Amino acid sequence: MSHNIKGLVQDSSSKQCVPLCSLADLKLRFLCPSDLPEVKTLCRQWFPIEYPDVWYEDITTNPHFYALAATLHMQIIGLLVAETKPLSKMNKEDQDILPPSLTGQTQIGYILTLGVSDSFRGHGIASLLLDNYLGHLTAHESPQVQAVLLHVLTTNQRAITFYQRRHFVKHTFLPYYYNIKGKPKDGFSYVRYINGGHPPWTLIDYFQHWTRALSVMEVCWWPVRVVAKFWGLIARSATAVMTHRLS
Repeated sequence: MSHNIKGLVQDSSSKQCVPLCSLADLKLRFLCPSDLPEVKTLCRQWFPIEYPDVWYEDITTNPHFYALAATLHMQIIGLLVAETKPLSKMNKEDQDILPPSLTGQTQIGYILTLGVSDSFRGHGIASLLLDNYLGHLTAHESPQVQAVLLHVLTTNQRAITFYQRRHFVKHTFLPYYYNIKGKPKDGFSYVRYINGGHPPWTLIDYFQHWTRALSVMEVCWWPVRVVAKFWGLIARSATAVMTHRLS
């Protein structure tokens, strides 16, 4: 797969068109075995995590991985690596991103890494790579992927801001999730729901659901009106309490 990108690239995080200047020859393609040395060098420059050699071999040879490179004059300047996994194969702390009623075979898109060379940041390349991956997941319905998950260091504010602007929401705090040069570092998990996926319902969601259901029935039977108003009062009170706790 190869795409020529000319003119402007829209940076979805800022809703502005960013001029590519000399990047008119930017292309997207999948990694191949000959990319291994270059990818290893770049990842060691971009990321604090030390990946084992077998990981680099896998992402450059195994079609299981969605390993997409942005290249300029045949040089890799951006990289996204992701995989699709059943929910049951995710880490235990991530298995509650979807309702428990779904089977463990429900598919999750997991972004392992996304990076751009320092001198090419701010040109929308990360957005271009991410959009391509999300477009792939939403265009192929079998197996259907209902959420995209990633992990990020709590100190990587630039990445966190990027993902939040791209509609990823924080799922959970992961203490000592990373091992960076022998030192434990905290992380966050972030999730974006696609293809009709949604997080598990909270107690407030159930209150609101039953309030709406009872409101539909209240025109037929006056006792239902009383119950509907009661549940509506509880739902509003619970929402106010949760809002106060989060503020």
